[in-house]
Amino acid sequence: MPAPAAPPTRDHPGLPAVRGRLPAVLLMTGSCLPVLGAVLLAPVLPRMQDHFEGVTGSAALVPLVLTVPALSLALLAPFAGVVVDRLGRKRLLVAATVLYAVFGTVPLWLDSLHGILLSRVLVGVAEAAIMTACTTLIGDYYSGRVRDRYLALQTMCASASATLFFVLGGALGAAGWRAPFWLYAVGLLLAPVMARALPNPTTAGLGVSTDSGPGPRPFPVRRMAGLCLLTVFGAVVFYTVPVEMSYLLDDLDVDSTGVIGAVTAVASAATVLGSVVFTRLTGDPRRRLPVLLLPCAAGFLVMGVADGLPLLIAGAVLNCFGTGVLLPSLLTLAMSRLDYADRGRGIGLWTAAFFLGEFVCPLVLLGGKSALGSLASAVALLGFVTLTVSAVLLPLARRTAVPLPRQVPEQR
Repeated sequence: MPAPAAPPTRDHPGLPAVRGRLPAVLLMTGSCLPVLGAVLLAPVLPRMQDHFEGVTGSAALVPLVLTVPALSLALLAPFAGVVVDRLGRKRLLVAATVLYAVFGTVPLWLDSLHGILLSRVLVGVAEAAIMTACTTLIGDYYSGRVRDRYLALQTMCASASATLFFVLGGALGAAGWRAPFWLYAVGLLLAPVMARALPNPTTAGLGVSTDSGPGPRPFPVRRMAGLCLLTVFGAVVFYTVPVEMSYLLDDLDVDSTGVIGAVTAVASAATVLGSVVFTRLTGDPRRRLPVLLLPCAAGFLVMGVADGLPLLIAGAVLNCFGTGVLLPSLLTLAMSRLDYADRGRGIGLWTAAFFLGEFVCPLVLLGGKSALGSLASAVALLGFVTLTVSAVLLPLARRTAVPLPRQVPEQR
């Protein structure tokens, strides 16, 4: 992974003095915390299942330990966005990071499956605040191409950390199913550093008016509604390979954990490569969205007809390269549509849409598999749907751009 671009050092009136790389490193690290919750426990779920086998409904409840934070995050991120705009980004981030550590480590001492599930719901609440605040602060601290690079770096860090956390979860799981929960304590190390190193953003000197006249300031609902809907679909596209690859490999009689891990790592590397390519792109992201969906669709179609491991890997790499460019493009577009005063709520809605797509992704593929008879056919169908979405977006992308909110002058 390339080193992040050094944050700008030229001061602008009213802008926080974002000097050095530490603020960016902290925001990227914070953005990885929800990823930790999504994959860390996957390797120990069978052990948890054995431990709670006497609990009524444990077959359904134990998998929820892994997935319920994502659902909680999706439902609560819009409310976190409101809090971000009203109470402040930095304050909420520090408090949520502490709560993340507290709620995340609670299962170390609980022996009630229902109690653990409740703690996981609360972890999702903290994750909603962390993800929304981190992304909003990136928009506050940086502008122009520098901001775009950091939004792409978010995707790269999330993709790389997912593989790392999966490996760590498996290694710690050898000591027992509770051991991976210790990693949540990292929040107690991050919070004081965030409190000291992250500057407080301010609207002064941004060139953005937060006063639209008498009465409450309207939120740009129309700007965000269609983009959030597209983001839900984009998240389904993004998570299909990480969620379903092991099942596709199993259908090809590949059951070696080493091979599955290697294929997952190659796919993650393709996502990182796509994010690197995004940082080299210029122009309006709306105009390139239809094109970015094409490699995603092509990868699904190749995976759907694959009759062997090489072809399946080729399709996964093609798809993940496309999603690596697609995700930061959607986030950059969302950021460009928001004034400072709306940024927390807008990013909260975008975050909710993305994690809602993550939650429904396996359900969508399961429905397709039930209807068509095989997972490969369901993936191929998703490829055709992705092509259709690309075709629908094409005429919309050619329209004259709607004037966007005034942004901070680009920092160099």
